[in-house]
Amino acid sequence: MPSASEPATTLAASRPAVTAGRVARGVLLLLLVVAVLSFPSLAPNPYILSAGILVLNYALLSTSWNFVGGFTGYISLGHGALAGLGAYGTALLVTRAGMPSFVALVVAALAVAALAVPIGYAALRVRGASFVIVSIALVLVLLLVFQSWASFTGGSRGLTVPRPFPDLLRPEHHRVFWFLFAGLLALALLVWWVIDRSRFGLGLKAIREDEDKAESLGIPTFAYKLVVFVVSAGFTGAAGGLYALWFGDLDPVFQFSILTGSYLVLMALLGGVRSLFGPLLGALVVGTALEYFKVEYGSTPLHLVATGLLLALVVLFMPDGVLPAVSAAIDRFRPAQQSIREVTAAELREQREGGETELAGARPGAPSTKERA
Repeated sequence: MPSASEPATTLAASRPAVTAGRVARGVLLLLLVVAVLSFPSLAPNPYILSAGILVLNYALLSTSWNFVGGFTGYISLGHGALAGLGAYGTALLVTRAGMPSFVALVVAALAVAALAVPIGYAALRVRGASFVIVSIALVLVLLLVFQSWASFTGGSRGLTVPRPFPDLLRPEHHRVFWFLFAGLLALALLVWWVIDRSRFGLGLKAIREDEDKAESLGIPTFAYKLVVFVVSAGFTGAAGGLYALWFGDLDPVFQFSILTGSYLVLMALLGGVRSLFGPLLGALVVGTALEYFKVEYGSTPLHLVATGLLLALVVLFMPDGVLPAVSAAIDRFRPAQQSIREVTAAELREQREGGETELAGARPGAPSTKERA
């Protein structure tokens, strides 16, 4: 037993487990970075590299969607429209205004973020199914506008975007854009991580759990939702603009599609909307599956059937996503986290004497401490 002169010490039994978990996450993050940086060199042909860029684009879009869906719980099917605005904004600034490609990309992304203010001001005043319907209406309206305004947008004939690196061959062109998409994705993940650990992020999570209660506690719920919607729109517009510069050919039917928003929701739900890397995992699985089905079965709607079945399985068996389900399974085998505090003999004696004094003072008719003294 420790003597009265020894200071109290605190032993955390869970400290080794926490340290091991951090080390494991650090190793996984390092492996992910190495895989991303080495993929262009390991890709066997330009087609595989281009398919990888499509998956990376899906990862960027689903991460951008997760700013709204993951933090606030609002399910938006209209982020495909925001990506289309970014794509066409970048393309039109390059072709009509003669801006340099990446200057046009930044301007278009900022313009989409600015447009998200009035859009969010109208859409975020409704919740649940009403918000989903408003987001779908946004996609349909923009599709009609960009398809009908053929003299400016090219309409159904499409819009060709000049390549920003005309001297590069197609394989080198893919390689450069792989790293551009990876850098933008890293920035989006960093911003999501910072918000997740901020006071602002706590307010958004309170909105996700119970918006009425969060508002009653003094959280400016509408302002919080609008800010995170604008951040999400900015990243989504940047992703659309980068896609336009890479792919070089735009069509309103594909850029303003309900399917794009549905894919983003599926990717985020599959990986886990409340986790940082959930949308990334979902994009890897769903994006790869989409490309495989398109190659194997051409223009048949089989990939849509497979997507619907996958969404149903996720909702039924893993409603929180793959990463939370795996994390919960791992936690079952971890030792129970507990804290063990060793006290000195003097502290223990003081606690006992204090408890006896309180017990004596609580008895009816018992003299007070001053009377006993």
